[in-house]
Amino acid sequence: MSFEAGSAADSNGWYLAYTKPKQENVALLNLQQQGFHAYLPLYKNFKKVPAGGQIGFEPMFARYVFFRPADATQSISSARSTRGVASIVSFGVGPAVVKTDTLRVIQAFENQRNAADLAELSPLRPGKQVRFRNSALNGLEGLVKSVSSKRVAVLLELLGQQQLVHVDHGQLELA
Repeated sequence: MSFEAGSAADSNGWYLAYTKPKQENVALLNLQQQGFHAYLPLYKNFKKVPAGGQIGFEPMFARYVFFRPADATQSISSARSTRGVASIVSFGVGPAVVKTDTLRVIQAFENQRNAADLAELSPLRPGKQVRFRNSALNGLEGLVKSVSSKRVAVLLELLGQQQLVHVDHGQLELA
């Protein structure tokens, strides 16, 4: 999700909606349906699941959505009662304003992170000590030799000899 820059509202910056727990997407959708420009930066991350490693997305700033009026005549007061929004972040008597340049930096980071593949997101790195889980080798420890987007090569000492074992990301945890 991206935001548009260059409109008349740009000079005023962006406002920040504090959402109800786990309702960032609800707030985003409802703000957009009211005609606001809204932006929810997402963070690509690595999640371990029983079937292996999986890529997921979560809000970069939990419980916050950036928004601004579509034009200079639109009031932000309706955003306060938007479904999913708990409140509008403010400092003193006025709402907090985030500069558009700041959002550009956030979006650039989001784009860079979201271009990463599973191997780049995984905490497993060559040279790291790992422990097997949810497999026949459960509890044994080894050393990561290499990591790809689908498998991890682990050096494991079995019967006095080193063996190279290839397993899914989800079968390992850091030791």
